[in-house]
Amino acid sequence: MTSAIPITVAHGDGIGPEIMTASLRILEAAGAALDIETIAIGEKVYQEGFTAGISPAAWDSLRRTKVFYKAPITTPQGGGIKSLNVTVRKTLGLFANVRPCRSLAPFVATKHPAMDVVIIRENEEDLYAGIEHRQTDEVYQCLKLISRPGCEKIARYAFEYAKANGRKKVTCFTKDNIMKLTDGLFHEVFLEVAADYPEIEHEHWIVDIGAAKLADTPEAFDVVVMPNLYGDILSDVAAQIAGSVGLAGSANIGEYCAMFEAIHGSAPRRAGQNLANPSGLLMGGVMMLVHVGQPAVAETVHNAWLKTIEDGLHTYDIFDEEVSRQKVGTEEFADAVIARLGQMPSSLAPVTYDKTSGGIVVPTAKRQPLANKKIVGLDVFVHWRLGGADDLARILQRADRNDLKLSMITNRGVKVWPDGMPETFCTDHWRCRFTTNGHGPVENRQVVDLLSRVDQAGLDFIKTETLCTFDGKPGFSLGQGQ
Repeated sequence: MTSAIPITVAHGDGIGPEIMTASLRILEAAGAALDIETIAIGEKVYQEGFTAGISPAAWDSLRRTKVFYKAPITTPQGGGIKSLNVTVRKTLGLFANVRPCRSLAPFVATKHPAMDVVIIRENEEDLYAGIEHRQTDEVYQCLKLISRPGCEKIARYAFEYAKANGRKKVTCFTKDNIMKLTDGLFHEVFLEVAADYPEIEHEHWIVDIGAAKLADTPEAFDVVVMPNLYGDILSDVAAQIAGSVGLAGSANIGEYCAMFEAIHGSAPRRAGQNLANPSGLLMGGVMMLVHVGQPAVAETVHNAWLKTIEDGLHTYDIFDEEVSRQKVGTEEFADAVIARLGQMPSSLAPVTYDKTSGGIVVPTAKRQPLANKKIVGLDVFVHWRLGGADDLARILQRADRNDLKLSMITNRGVKVWPDGMPETFCTDHWRCRFTTNGHGPVENRQVVDLLSRVDQAGLDFIKTETLCTFDGKPGFSLGQGQ
């Protein structure tokens, strides 16, 4: 007999308690061996003063069980409130978000009946670092952070997922034609990792045309891996065009812990009415069973769910008089799935899970050798609105020395000095680049001296970025038009 696996369960807000109760009934009826610890998260916990929506005792449970089965929550409006999902993912190192998007045609309406795509999204970095600042009267900033270990872990996980699930191709989406350093690193590392999996086809698409192709011809893709923001958006797009966001489950995988959930929200307007479709959370539970080493039970549940969909027992959100046989509520849908445990779908392709491989290898972070880093300049960001770029340049040139001289001014990334264009619209936020002009590397004290001179020139500097080379290669981008 399989030993019960400790898991932490949160029933959430809105429709969360109903769909979690339904999902757990199905899993337990199928023979899932689970030792459940229940925690409170979400709206009530926020109201108790925990701005992340989770208490220290709940963290203790998650760190103890290392498996989190989570219903949707309601995030209160107002300042100081942080996303619970983002907090849990980043705190516990859940770097990989996995969202299978498979059509259920003809039983659930879709324009893409052959769609079977898995979106694997990097979960910790990118703009979701959440580091934002208001820098001037007119300009706000959000930092996009991409790390080599983060890129390698998610790329390798995508290939390991494909290998474990019999997938033939992994596609990478980035925007490295514009963000050549950050998205460029993601693409570069993807290619490096792909070389370790010659049996799996790989390709790269620029995210805008890739998204268009995904929406139009999803059957062209198999596994798609991408940075955080693109993955967040396109996994919802993929789930919706497959049939419904309400049907999709999600896994969040880390080296030490994992979290499983539906991808939809708490839908408080539907709460307490026995209407909600538990399918998304149930599919998250199926992914959880595979993760904890109970693939046979996962297979039983998944096929019973497919059989229920195939038999036309549908909740209101997917009910269609032309294909549905009976409109059912949350509880009745769960009863129908339980009644079909052990049965297989006849029209929809049945699901099988590998019961011998031992699961997916979760990659660990690797560190590269330290590069030879040299400072060759400084970008000083200035808050100023008393004239144009030429006027600002004349003031800044008072701070020039032989070691660091003003070489460029940009506004919102566009070069406006020297030789700027009068048509370029400028805000009150200026990047002023000082470089060595071949006079050798710069020391930190020279950077401090430069900032002192900028201050003495009467300018309000709000941010600096050190310009460095790494093993002789520039670690910074040119200005647009430079």
